[in-house]
Amino acid sequence: MVAVSDRREFRDLASPEEAHEVVAGLDIDPVPETVPLADARDRVLAERVDADIDVPGFDRASMDGYAVRARDTFGADEADPVTLSVAGEVHAGEKPDVTVESGVVAEISTGAVMPPGADAVVMVERTTETDDDGVEIRTSVAPGDNVMLAGADIAAGARALGPGTRITPREIGLLSALGVDGVPVRGRPQVGILSTGDELVRPGDPLDSAAGQIYDVNSYTLAGAVAEAGGNPVMYPHAGDDYEEMERLLHEAADECDLVLSSGSTSASAVDVIYRVIEERGELRLHGVAVKPGKPMLVGTIGDSAYVGLPGYPVSALTIFQTFVAPAVRDAAGRDPPQTATVSGTMAVQERYGEGRRRLMPAGLVEDETGSLLVYPVDKGSGATTSLVDADGFVDVPPGTDYLAEGEAVDVTLFSPAVRPPTLLGMGEDDPLLSRLLDTVSRPRYLPLGSTEGLRRLGNGVPDIAVVAGPTSSDHEATDIGGWQREWGLVVSPDTDVSDLGDLVDGDYRFVNRDTASGLRRSFDDALDTFGEKRGVGRAELIDAIDGYELTTKAHESPARKVLAGDADAGLGLRATAAKLGLGFVSLGTQPVRVLANPDRREKDSVTEFAETIDDIDSLIDGMAGMEPQ
Repeated sequence: MVAVSDRREFRDLASPEEAHEVVAGLDIDPVPETVPLADARDRVLAERVDADIDVPGFDRASMDGYAVRARDTFGADEADPVTLSVAGEVHAGEKPDVTVESGVVAEISTGAVMPPGADAVVMVERTTETDDDGVEIRTSVAPGDNVMLAGADIAAGARALGPGTRITPREIGLLSALGVDGVPVRGRPQVGILSTGDELVRPGDPLDSAAGQIYDVNSYTLAGAVAEAGGNPVMYPHAGDDYEEMERLLHEAADECDLVLSSGSTSASAVDVIYRVIEERGELRLHGVAVKPGKPMLVGTIGDSAYVGLPGYPVSALTIFQTFVAPAVRDAAGRDPPQTATVSGTMAVQERYGEGRRRLMPAGLVEDETGSLLVYPVDKGSGATTSLVDADGFVDVPPGTDYLAEGEAVDVTLFSPAVRPPTLLGMGEDDPLLSRLLDTVSRPRYLPLGSTEGLRRLGNGVPDIAVVAGPTSSDHEATDIGGWQREWGLVVSPDTDVSDLGDLVDGDYRFVNRDTASGLRRSFDDALDTFGEKRGVGRAELIDAIDGYELTTKAHESPARKVLAGDADAGLGLRATAAKLGLGFVSLGTQPVRVLANPDRREKDSVTEFAETIDDIDSLIDGMAGMEPQ
């Protein structure tokens, strides 16, 4: 009599779509951790990193030359130069020991701290030394020329990197510039790997081919695939076909790992031990997939660990892993699917270039409404660390190219194969509430160029959205998808008796302004005009009365940071910033902040999701002084 086998037959085979859904539903998310900066490469940020300092932290010369008071050079040219006295020298890495007064200059090196009194640099090529410790200047400069202001690269309080950012060498450079030594990253899922079969031998051990032995390919192949997907592979000893040993190892792996992978022992003739362990400590969710190769696939749980049983044939095991399991591992680790290091796209705007030399043009990527790649130039200057983050790669522009036309096909060499275009590209006004909104979007990119520049680029069809604040005007079509109100005014030192705009105009106070592209600056200038009308004076007279009106900064927190450091008495800013930094505040009104969408991309998924988030903005506003829904 032939004994009846107790083998379990395959259940109804799941479709590939069902298998994807079941595997995606497994809980393999690891606990976030903080790692040293030196170990952060290829990890994924678990939370937003804001800049705690200005980069650079001081106003610095962007070229060799002479630090001057710009007004001393007005009218100077080749035919009628001005001669000024040289008071001393300032070198990079040194604290200036010279003050630039009227009629005086200081020789300065690239990267050196701007000495007190100086507001511009004349490049050395436009000067000639004289015999009496003077210098002849053959060009005029304006305040700020050839000077990189503190915070011009990235300003304190600005959103540096968002959660979900994969850390490549370019992000490490930015984190280094910000002084970050401990990086909050998503944990790597621990993935235990077991191979079964009496025929398997670990590489390095003697192999008896006559006995049908083969090297264990699956354990090492899967370990490499797990690591590539962002997981941390843990290889367990080979169990052979010993049921008790295999059971022990499955229990051990389940107790130590987020996910357990086995290869082999998944066919209907050899699943007894797998079933026994799953029935004792877990749940079988799937057995068999209607796909070739890979029919004998198991999915379930063992205790608190997820479990996937892969086919024994190496090609089948790897194919099934890459198709069904790798996406779940990548998702748990915060990793994106792999991509080649070169992509093709079309220019979003025309880019002129007439120097006749080969150019490696930093470029960013964005998807249009059809999913096609658009390419736009990114260039904040060679000294700007954030250009590395804002750009995805570069376009190799051949010599003799006068311009790249809008719509022209180009190839972009990515800085890393891990680079992906942002899901949402925004440009315009910087705002603390906007930073919170962006945190809700997977892989956004936002360039804080100011309201006017954001509108201009939206008109050119580059970003998905533009964020504008204050009084703005534009002839470009745009779709308003929501916004909020923010209270703005003067951020002041607690011991400063500035109580209104009149005090700032009439008193002897040091003021820090915003750049002309900022919506805050536009509102401030409008307030000056209104104030001037009441007094019967023009804006120019008021500007002359405000010490520091022409001292501009890049970001919304920058003026407040100057006040906090004692370098100014008042700065243009927001109530939210004043509350955050513990400073006083003089309200000058409220201004709307509007998010405008590119009308051709209004139905893009990320734009739609962003609009929905704005509609439910109340929870994000919580705790932000002076911010109100609109």
